[in-house]
Amino acid sequence: MAKTTKKNAGANRATKKDPAGKPAKKSAKKAQPKALKVAKKRGARIAAEAPLQRPAPPLAIGASSAVLDRLWAVVEGRRHANPEVSHSARLLSRGTAKVAQKFGEEAVECLIEATLGNPDGVVAESADVLYHLLVLWVDARIRPEEVWMELQRREGISGIAEKASRVRQLPMAAGLKTSKIP
Repeated sequence: MAKTTKKNAGANRATKKDPAGKPAKKSAKKAQPKALKVAKKRGARIAAEAPLQRPAPPLAIGASSAVLDRLWAVVEGRRHANPEVSHSARLLSRGTAKVAQKFGEEAVECLIEATLGNPDGVVAESADVLYHLLVLWVDARIRPEEVWMELQRREGISGIAEKASRVRQLPMAAGLKTSKIP
């Protein structure tokens, strides 16, 4: 048998044959996805048969803002559910003050992650903020379409101009005879 040099060692490995002359099967280790091999090298404990990604939930067709409408519907549907089995029902049963407090806590946690410069933390906490905002909407009997319509109304309007119009309206709405904030 000829000696194998380092140059052609890779080629010989690729065409290795078993004693019957058939190409040898790849070992289970070589057949593993590259991401799994990297994770194992880094010391992560991942089961070899575990999928690398979770399957998409029902009705989810890619990542989009439609998930907020579906989540709102789930929270609304749990308004009268058993608080012992539904987190949303538990929050809603505790009253508006508790719902608002939880929303505020999640918003602060999101701000902390942002100031720490942790994008993954901001993403995770943003999801918490959005969920708790939807619980707040359900508690206040606000439908997502109402918020989407308000955003659409503001679309194309300068943020500075829009905010200035609200500042003038607030004192008038409070019954004051001035457009200036006291």
